[in-house]
Amino acid sequence: MEGYAPVSSTTLYDERRGYGFEPGSLVYEKQRYAEQEGGAPSDLLKRLQPPQGQTTMSVRLRSSFCIPLKASFIVDIPDGTYQVLLITGDPLADTVTRVKAGEGRMMLPVIRTVAGQCAELRFAVVVRGGRLRLTFSGPAPRINALEITLANQTMTVFLAGDSTVTDQPESGYPYCGWGQLLPAQFKHDVAVDNHAMSGRSSRSFIHEGRLDAIMQRIKPGDFLFIQFGHNDEKPDPERGTEPFTTYKQYLKKYIDAAREAKAQPVLITPVHRRYFAEDGTLTDTHGDYIIAMRELAEAEHVPLMDLAERSRRLFEQAGEEGTKDDFMWVLPGEYINFPTGVEDNTHFQERGARRLAQQVAEAIRELRLQPLQMYLR
Repeated sequence: MEGYAPVSSTTLYDERRGYGFEPGSLVYEKQRYAEQEGGAPSDLLKRLQPPQGQTTMSVRLRSSFCIPLKASFIVDIPDGTYQVLLITGDPLADTVTRVKAGEGRMMLPVIRTVAGQCAELRFAVVVRGGRLRLTFSGPAPRINALEITLANQTMTVFLAGDSTVTDQPESGYPYCGWGQLLPAQFKHDVAVDNHAMSGRSSRSFIHEGRLDAIMQRIKPGDFLFIQFGHNDEKPDPERGTEPFTTYKQYLKKYIDAAREAKAQPVLITPVHRRYFAEDGTLTDTHGDYIIAMRELAEAEHVPLMDLAERSRRLFEQAGEEGTKDDFMWVLPGEYINFPTGVEDNTHFQERGARRLAQQVAEAIRELRLQPLQMYLR
């Protein structure tokens, strides 16, 4: 087809081409087409060469599809926000497909189709560093079509926070921050731009220029979600703050910056750690930092997501043993990245991060944050 260049399962990424499957991907091509359609199957994948000045990438499979058992497709495109159209399905088989971006951001809920069904889904993704990496996996994954279109007008939720929020690298799987699972809670009308970073406090995040980086991208109508506390509590002159003085002062800088950009700031109390008392209740390790944030939200008339309270209820319901599946408690040999196992009462594995992302979505509904609420899945 004119304007398209063929891409097959053996088309590996190289910088000159600017697209292709990441080396090491397990991807197979398959052709199934109804007898009445006639004709030969199309090429497996095709890339649209966009007109001058436009940024659109199309990967289409028509009567063919690919089976990405564990495959990443890379596209070199300018930084910005993009809308991705994904079509998946199989005329003869049930399918189950997972889609992640970058190091492991879950972009959609798990996609399931029955034999003969085709699912068409869209999501928004933020590209930084000039490269979009989409990873496909699942017990029976399929890709039938993929189209990527520049959409910088998309409403964006920016995240400022620490290791409990950040996008954790694939090398640490199943280690996961709740911000990593948040994109799957939204329709394609909303993008999530996660700037949270491990080890940061409300103070060090600003001093390292990370709030400035958000302010360079944020636009009127966007949201800035702010969760700090874990590292503010530490006796570290580079990170530590006092709850009712410097902690409040630094948090107010985020509020003022968002409002100056005509964006909406939202404060989020720090999620609880996994420390249980003998009576089965959680021990609060954040103390006055939670109280201080609640006071600041009231004084500044800022929406407050009380993730501390929400996580307390969630974890106490699961109990001391049940929460081991939420936190990074993994047995020796259970995950390849942690051959000797881990016992971590602060950080989450994927299940815990997903459940917390769901709590954030529920808080958006309860707070009636408009128009964000309308775009929840």
